[in-house]
Amino acid sequence: MPSPMTLTEQVLAKAAGRDAVAPGDNIWVNVDVLMTHDVCGPGTIGIFKKHFGQDAKVWDREKVVIIPDHYIFTKDAMANRNVDVLRAFAKEQNLPYFYDVGSEHYKGVCHIALPEEGHTRPGEVLLGTDSHTCTAGAFGEFATGIGNTDAGFVMGTGKTWLKVPQTMRFVFHGEMPPYLMAKDLILAVIGDIGVDGATYRAMEFDGDGVYALNIEERMTLCNMAIEAGGKNGIIAADQVTIDFVNNRGKKSGNKPFTVFKPQAGAKTIFEKVYDVTKMEPTIAKPHSPDNKAKVSEVKGTKLDRAYIGSCTGGKITDFKAAAGILKGKEVRIDTFVVPATTEVARGLDTETIGGVSLRNIFLNAGAKIGDASCAACLGGPSDTFGRLNTPISCISTTNRNFPGRMGHKEAKVFLASPLTVAASALSGVISDPRELVV
Repeated sequence: MPSPMTLTEQVLAKAAGRDAVAPGDNIWVNVDVLMTHDVCGPGTIGIFKKHFGQDAKVWDREKVVIIPDHYIFTKDAMANRNVDVLRAFAKEQNLPYFYDVGSEHYKGVCHIALPEEGHTRPGEVLLGTDSHTCTAGAFGEFATGIGNTDAGFVMGTGKTWLKVPQTMRFVFHGEMPPYLMAKDLILAVIGDIGVDGATYRAMEFDGDGVYALNIEERMTLCNMAIEAGGKNGIIAADQVTIDFVNNRGKKSGNKPFTVFKPQAGAKTIFEKVYDVTKMEPTIAKPHSPDNKAKVSEVKGTKLDRAYIGSCTGGKITDFKAAAGILKGKEVRIDTFVVPATTEVARGLDTETIGGVSLRNIFLNAGAKIGDASCAACLGGPSDTFGRLNTPISCISTTNRNFPGRMGHKEAKVFLASPLTVAASALSGVISDPRELVV
């Protein structure tokens, strides 16, 4: 009998066609989905063509997903050229899953679009040319970011060579207070272990506190595994996951999938247990995601801007939380709202609080709403919506606050939950959402 395996090890053993794998094993794995976007797609395509030939075909057109999302609503010529390269390649390869900007198929941020369109399934291997591909670990799969060279090879062969990571476990127990969100939990973890604390390790999230979260909040947990250096984040699939995947899978052919569960006795190298009932709203101060503080410790810090969006903080759950704070009030600082996808954007009109749509709550509060995209999270060209073009202070639901991440290299970015960002937008200073959440 093979030794008990962690979730990540079970998924990779299946992908490698082995009965078992162990941390440190170097293995070939079969890839189920390869995703790329407008930033890295042209480079990946160039490498693919260089090594496999100008007329080569991708290994499986059903398994390549291309989603322009980063630098798209801009007049920047080079950014526009990148999207043109994707269009030409998708047409040449006859790819069914190309979500082109400016078309009825356009989606928005790749990490949220992938599950919406049924490309995330338990037990699979999903690779993407973006570090936040680890978001999809929320669906019980091995999902990680890779570079253009590796992606070009996968595009031609459907395989990749990797080392099985060790696993760290983070267990959350208790009933979440109404003033906490998954963003607070993951900022606490990163603050505890540091931005290199999980380097090339799997971060497995477990506990009744995790399984009480909806699927979007679980995505937030896994999304920021990379901010701790993690190879991947992962949460075992439960009925919530299965129901979501079965519903969304209709869009991509209802492919079968395998659900793996934690095995008793599986070896991990680290475990930390949290009681969510005793946790406080958390923030990351400039200029690192591990520069942790309790919101109460930095309360009153002056701000110039608030930003609610990105793959980390631009989902319907995020906007409901923020809108609940902002309803019937007015913001004191420039506040930008950017839905992650076009589906989320539609949800701003269909989801309501007290009979008022989320969109109208934001507009009535004085916020500005942008098109579904990554927008200012990665800075982008100077005409990008919400970009920090001056050295101001911003509180944001995004995932990174390194110098220059959202634009100006001298700008100060504080990372926080949508609840904390919305509360701070109302006062113009960092504010504790516990004062507004009943």
